[in-house]
Amino acid sequence: MPPTGSRPVDKLDDDDYPAYTMGRAAELLGTAPAFLRALGEHRLITPLRSEGGHRRYSRYQLRIAARARELVDAGTAIEAACRIVILEDQLEEARRINEQLRTQRDESQSKTSP
Repeated sequence: MPPTGSRPVDKLDDDDYPAYTMGRAAELLGTAPAFLRALGEHRLITPLRSEGGHRRYSRYQLRIAARARELVDAGTAIEAACRIVILEDQLEEARRINEQLRTQRDESQSKTSP
């Protein structure tokens, strides 16, 4: 019996769980494994490795790879596509942090206002 808190279903729900082999990931994306290797070389995604050293990808990584593929399919060089996706991700994170800080500020101001 698996330990509590580590149910197999948890892995199915985990976007970061490295569930896909390179071959399966490439098949899902409709691309060649070389494309995934190139994304790794350009540091867009870093797959985890199995005990045997094989690359394993998560659903989150596949969504990032799919976005890069859209850009490449539209004619963007792979290096530029990787940089664009990284910058988009950083911008989204900055927006999330700004919203969080605004919410905290607003809550703080509402507590001090009569």
